Amino acid sequence: MRFAIGLLSAILALCPLLAAPASAQTYPNRPIRIIVPFPPGGIADVGARLLSQKLSEALGQSMVIENRAGASGTIGVDAVAKSPPDGHTILISSGDFITVPSLMPATTYDVYRDIIPVTRIATAPLLLLTHQGSGLGSVQDVIQKAKAEPGKLAFGSPGLGTINQLAAEWFALEAGIKLLHVPYRGGGPMANGLAAGDIALGVTTQSSVQGLLDAGRIKALAVMAPERPSFLRDWPTIASSGLNIDASLTLGLYVPANTPAAIVSRLDAEMLRILQDEALRKRFNELGMEVTPVSQAALAERIRSEAARFKDIIARTGVKLN
Repeated sequence: MRFAIGLLSAILALCPLLAAPASAQTYPNRPIRIIVPFPPGGIADVGARLLSQKLSEALGQSMVIENRAGASGTIGVDAVAKSPPDGHTILISSGDFITVPSLMPATTYDVYRDIIPVTRIATAPLLLLTHQGSGLGSVQDVIQKAKAEPGKLAFGSPGLGTINQLAAEWFALEAGIKLLHVPYRGGGPMANGLAAGDIALGVTTQSSVQGLLDAGRIKALAVMAPERPSFLRDWPTIASSGLNIDASLTLGLYVPANTPAAIVSRLDAEMLRILQDEALRKRFNELGMEVTPVSQAALAERIRSEAARFKDIIARTGVKLN
């Protein structure tokens, strides 16, 4: 009897160890929820929709895209951080949450503790944009107007504390000007506000404004990077105006902490394979994004280096969330 009880106890103790590999082997066993922490129309939403069908085919389950916008993306990230770590809830985001530790130290999650980076999908340089009726034809026009009317020339971003806002603040710092920030709830709403003339300037990616660019309602004044990627239109770089700015968004896939390593590896491997598709890469290029797949370690390092850079910008500009 004592032997039987001991044997039963040993089996029960082994159950969690036995269950973990089994769950990884049967993954996924239901639809996967892709949380995008911004409204439809931005880089994260566009990227998720481009990838969802191929990811569904690779994993044999349907994908449900859920836009959980608000608080500069932190609401959606928080939802992922608090989801069961079983691979059935994933985050596709442009990585704005890397600025959170410097701007929102009291958040309910820790980006380094509660979120696992899985795969970098693509990078997209930010554009400095204006609407056709603004009278602004170049970066120098912006600088001259801002110097003539300090703090009155308004720019929009997808939200407070986003990399888009910090890129514009970086531009103002380098140019020695003062701009007025108008936050929106995502890149799509910001683009519509810019096209309507509610703001003079906007900072976002090509994918967020593709239709408005094609329709001629807005125009790009500069690519906010030292060099213009070959797939972008023939827009000038910010460096051609003598400004040292390098601002782009990193689109990545993330899962909650404690997701089994086998599931993380499966997602990483499938995503890296999907991103080799030439037709998909071309479509990303057409939307102003370059497929730049790297896996976990490189993405984690990118996040930390970007966080350090923007922490410095935050300190130098005094950006706050209120």
